Amino acid sequence: MPIPLVNSIASWFLKKRFHQIELFLKYPNEVQEELLLSLLDFAKNTEIGKEYDFASIKNYETFAERIPIKNYDGWQDVIQRSRNGEGNLFWPTPIKWFAKSSGTTRAKSKFIPVSEESLEDCHYAASKDLLCMYLNNNEDSQLFTGKSLRLGGSKELYRENGTVFGDLSAILIDNMPFWAEFSSTPSSKVSLMSDWEYKMQAIVDETINENVTSLAGVPSWMLVLLNNVLETTNKKSLFDVWPNLEVYFHGGVSFTPYIDQYKKILPKKNFRYYEIYNASEGFFAIQDQNNSDELLLMLDYGIFYEFIPMTIYATAEEKAIPLSQVKLNTNYAVIITTNAGLWRYKIGDTVRFTSISPYRIKISGRTKHHINVFGEELIIENAEDALKKVCKRTKAEIKDFTAAPIFMEGKEKGAHEWLIEFKTAPKDLNYFNEMFDNALKALNSDYEAKRYNNITLNKPKINVARENLFYDWLKQNNKLGGQHKIPRLSNTRDYMEELLRLNS
Repeated sequence: MPIPLVNSIASWFLKKRFHQIELFLKYPNEVQEELLLSLLDFAKNTEIGKEYDFASIKNYETFAERIPIKNYDGWQDVIQRSRNGEGNLFWPTPIKWFAKSSGTTRAKSKFIPVSEESLEDCHYAASKDLLCMYLNNNEDSQLFTGKSLRLGGSKELYRENGTVFGDLSAILIDNMPFWAEFSSTPSSKVSLMSDWEYKMQAIVDETINENVTSLAGVPSWMLVLLNNVLETTNKKSLFDVWPNLEVYFHGGVSFTPYIDQYKKILPKKNFRYYEIYNASEGFFAIQDQNNSDELLLMLDYGIFYEFIPMTIYATAEEKAIPLSQVKLNTNYAVIITTNAGLWRYKIGDTVRFTSISPYRIKISGRTKHHINVFGEELIIENAEDALKKVCKRTKAEIKDFTAAPIFMEGKEKGAHEWLIEFKTAPKDLNYFNEMFDNALKALNSDYEAKRYNNITLNKPKINVARENLFYDWLKQNNKLGGQHKIPRLSNTRDYMEELLRLNS
């Protein structure tokens, strides 16, 4: 298809879609309430719809009073029944796919239902919206003159009882429309290889001779791939391999620890970075402006949002609020109701609103991935911002890190223990630690209070990880590639002890 024609089609779709986006920008709360009522009406004859009498729910207040908030453990049994072939349990149309992701207290793995509606009206709709927003902001884009290098999950799909499960990206690739396959690289055959290390070289070999204009994938694994590309081609800049490369669409983990390393191998100042916020449960938000670190919450993908302030999360006072009641710069746990039949589901993420007209957010972390053993409420956002500042001052570079508490023993105060794998280590680790401690104090008043005169917390303890420690740990646990992530912060020492043993 000629490029001008592709651009004309994209422009037509863009204008049509922006009219719909303007609707939820202008009437966000009305769009969300209408969406909730339509989800309830659609599922009123399901088993869960009858249990909670969806048919008689006419407003948000009744919905919130009647239906309990649950995490995956609360949904596991009914999801397993659905995987066994039972239908009309929590969603009226057949659930053919289940996105497999890392587990919970009760389950080794989570199996998130993916309906036809969520596939088309959420995941694929979001992919098109992302392109629309990017093209709207960059009218001189040559995106369609080449291909998008996508780096997805590394697991094949498994069939069981008439349903299919696997990595979400594998499900998306397997159901991808022909035009997306035509405009992407590597081929689906290579993308769905299960052996991560063999697949990595296969991707390099298949893509280095393509005209790649965009990248899409999780920052940690994409960086591994791109460094392999440079090593294979013996180039220092990716523009020497792909001269027309113009944008990287990224999500899945925070970009903060990786940005400086990307800028080294993508040295053009006008290169674009666009962040997305998606998960197995749905696609939630998209960066809608160039050079922004805020994400526009997408309100018409069949997902109804609620939020729990983290100050009352997992307490007796825990209560969710609708979008209309959120406040700026407050840390919230995200609760979703979806067009795949998840009702008031805790996804485990936390966000902060940076704007409420329109609703824009920053991802601040995970409800479980924080350290609050001593009342310090240290979240991932604090840790990553502090590390970025200190690396800049000490000219250090970090590949990966994790942290855990050192619990109080006898008269000994507690502390935080950090295990950091450096790409470029600081010349003076003690100075690095001192700067890091001060940066955390500046960013987090609770941490500062606990560190005051070592009243509760001693200064951090930093261990230097050997080269490839985290990679080896993921490999040992069969978690290479895809959506697998290093656990950054934990209230327990389980990950830390395992990694320290591997580091010795």
